[in-house]
Amino acid sequence: MSGGVDSSVAAALLKTQGYQVIGAMMRFWPDNKKDDCFETCCSPDAAYEARRVADIVGVPFYLLDYREEFQEKIINPFIASYQAGETPNPCVNCNTRVKFDSLLKKARMLGCDFVATGHYVIREGQALLRGDHNKDQTYFLWGTPKEAIPHMLFPVGHLQKPQVRELAQSFGLPTAKKPESQNICFVQGDLKEFLAGHITATPGPLIDLESGKVIGEHAGAQFYTVGQKKGLGLWQTHLERYVVRVNVATNQVFVGPRAACEWGGLEVREVNLLLEPDQLPEQIEVQVRYRTKPVAARVEELSAGKAVIRLKEPQFAVTPGQSAVLYQGERLLGGGFITKPLYNLEARGLALA
Repeated sequence: MSGGVDSSVAAALLKTQGYQVIGAMMRFWPDNKKDDCFETCCSPDAAYEARRVADIVGVPFYLLDYREEFQEKIINPFIASYQAGETPNPCVNCNTRVKFDSLLKKARMLGCDFVATGHYVIREGQALLRGDHNKDQTYFLWGTPKEAIPHMLFPVGHLQKPQVRELAQSFGLPTAKKPESQNICFVQGDLKEFLAGHITATPGPLIDLESGKVIGEHAGAQFYTVGQKKGLGLWQTHLERYVVRVNVATNQVFVGPRAACEWGGLEVREVNLLLEPDQLPEQIEVQVRYRTKPVAARVEELSAGKAVIRLKEPQFAVTPGQSAVLYQGERLLGGGFITKPLYNLEARGLALA
């Protein structure tokens, strides 16, 4: 229970369906919590709201200490990924390494059959399917261990958000009108400011891909992401340029026209499949960002946790550190972390270095 409306309704629905429900919230915020961190999701106030909901629903509630694990498995890799010039998505690691790994193992040890969450996901047997397409969260679950799936419940997965809020009101829950949190829970405010306090970065050259000339200065290669257009300081040049590649080893940021950011393929690492490799369809769809549409693709190489994927249509800003998530229609097949984009003649091989 996060203290939000989705997990609140999930608990209430399970109670009405006859399950023996135990409310639990993972404490992530540290004792020396800064004023600008953990103020919405996963905050002390959210814990208070979750406890109120548990009282109304009539279930016990426990606050579980996951501070050290969250630091080790989520925050430290997040910082390390930016230090390496990537753009990570910590929600993927949180689901993979904490909620449906550590928390599920603890639940099973305590005699619980399932861990239920407020994710908009539908489970049918061993398959995970998209929920409400406006809120679908299968994208963040590609790393789920196959053995965990039979022990996962998603009570609101078949509903749409307005329906969930209506149910919350009918149950008399205080979270019915609570706004959604859109931020990274441990980074409230300016991301660049947060990163500057944790990584070493120095200004360097902003290089135009077409001319090879230095056309500006960046604030530190780690602060830039593939596809970025704003914040480059090029407005006086009247050049429409996007970040094509970030090289932290040489502290260079390469920019170019939009076409140089459109890629026909990608390489991924830490591949996790929710079915056996020989069951992977020849034609699949791949989603390279949470808010982009999936595109037809095929897996050209797959071995040792790595894969090369060819896309039927070029995709904009295929970004190292983000997730490439595999689907067949509504079904989640798995995914991996993007290592590098492939197949773009405009980029002249720079993104492959």
